[in-house]
Amino acid sequence: MRIQYEQDIVGWANQQAKLLREGRVDALDLEHLAEEIETMSASEKRELKNRFAVLLQHLLKWQFQPNHRSRSWEATMLEQRTAIHGVLADSPSLRSSLSGCFADAYPLAVRFAAKETGLENNRFPKINPYTLGDVLADDWLPADNR
Repeated sequence: MRIQYEQDIVGWANQQAKLLREGRVDALDLEHLAEEIETMSASEKRELKNRFAVLLQHLLKWQFQPNHRSRSWEATMLEQRTAIHGVLADSPSLRSSLSGCFADAYPLAVRFAAKETGLENNRFPKINPYTLGDVLADDWLPADNR
């Protein structure tokens, strides 16, 4: 029985994998299979962008609210850096999208940091003040902005 993509995506995916393993290329749902592969790529880029946004948010909080610093913030930054390195290790081709994801994440980080800190958006730099290399370095933290 052929499982329809629109009715059960997990069942469909398992069926497609089985067909691939059996070498039954003629029975594959090629259109939806290609669509799912493209979706998977977009999902990995989204994860990278979101992890950068959380990391940048915490770096902004660290810089602009030095009196509120906590080990929790440091742990979150380490967690995000570790996850970013993991995503890149699993999908090295994402390195070509790294600077774009980094740039796209900054406005989100400002919005999140402003909301969480109660500071106005314009209190934070309009342009990302951090370099990609610094942000990815495990022990790097921005200087106070008092």
